[in-house]
Amino acid sequence: MKQIVIFTVLSSFILLGFKDVENITLNQSLEKAPDFTLIAPSGKKIKLSKLKGKMVLIDFWASWCGPCRRENPNVVEAYVKYKDKKFLNGKGFEVFSVSLDKNEDAWKKAIAEDKLIWKNHGWDKDSEASKLYKVYSIPSGFLVNGDGNIVAKGQELRGLGLHIALDKQLK
Repeated sequence: MKQIVIFTVLSSFILLGFKDVENITLNQSLEKAPDFTLIAPSGKKIKLSKLKGKMVLIDFWASWCGPCRRENPNVVEAYVKYKDKKFLNGKGFEVFSVSLDKNEDAWKKAIAEDKLIWKNHGWDKDSEASKLYKVYSIPSGFLVNGDGNIVAKGQELRGLGLHIALDKQLK
């Protein structure tokens, strides 16, 4: 009986210990978001680092991607809801859309059709940003805090998950 109790206590301690180590590791090893420059619909260059100090969703998408287009209203809703909020590490929320379109006109048309109201739209026609972020499927997102650290990424940033991730970062 004594051995069972000791085993149970030790097992619980070890499991809790590993869980705490995992959380510490995740919190201490924030990954820096690599900077990149893309072409805006106007033809001007836009750079991710210009948004430093804000909470930023880097949103990889394309006009031909059905799931991306279905996710766009959710991203618009999040933008409207959080653009003026104060975060633990960032003032305001911005979206940096990264289009993987090969057709510039289709990209610009989708921005208008989906009413993507933020200013930061970039065309990644040579897939440089997507290679940098190792994006192999879209839609794909990265949430970056005011210091330029990635605080969330992937599927957790779709649908309600985007709002939950942003709520966790609010002041």
